[in-house]
Amino acid sequence: MSVIQTGAVPAARLRLRKLGRAEYEPTWRAMQAFTATRGPQAEDELWILEHPPIFTLGVSGRKSHVLAPGGIPVLSVDRGGQVTYHGPGQVVVYALVDLRRRGIGVRRMVSALENSVIRVLASHGIDAHARREAPGVYVGDAKIAAVGLRVRRGCTYHGLAFNIAMDLEPFSRINPCGYAGLRITDLREQGVELPLETAGQQVARMLADEIRTASANAASSS
Repeated sequence: MSVIQTGAVPAARLRLRKLGRAEYEPTWRAMQAFTATRGPQAEDELWILEHPPIFTLGVSGRKSHVLAPGGIPVLSVDRGGQVTYHGPGQVVVYALVDLRRRGIGVRRMVSALENSVIRVLASHGIDAHARREAPGVYVGDAKIAAVGLRVRRGCTYHGLAFNIAMDLEPFSRINPCGYAGLRITDLREQGVELPLETAGQQVARMLADEIRTASANAASSS
């Protein structure tokens, strides 16, 4: 565990937790519990991990977008968005952040998640972009990272999933994020080989910087 300093007081810091490969549902329940019980001075946290294969369906998700899951489990969860796939070779960063304390709106937090991936890709010479109507990060017309959040008591959980070096076949078993035929890519397909741990650290650092900047801008404009 490490701490990324994003402010002068403990409540403004981000604690970084590296969880390795972790089952989805226990991690999700732990995020819920953390958010339900955290006090006003609790440090925000970023959790970096990788999940075994699973399809997750957001609160507005339609089961019809799960086409042929086969032996991969499908779990309905409380984040926004439709269906996505998590599996080995994908970096997941969960953002447990007190938005009210930092003065950040939900839309700005989504942008922070997207921008963190865009900046990592740019550092490797890859041009990427976000789409306001379809949250996530894209290289050309292919999606390389998914974003989904839940907000309770003014605090976020869930976060982003960044494809690094995956078996992309399971994405063909769903309509990714509710879009039939949406092409999915990963960093390896873009010509960059990067260890999963390194990718996780890079995106977490960029995300911490995005959150710090958003909070500072909110404070200066208030």
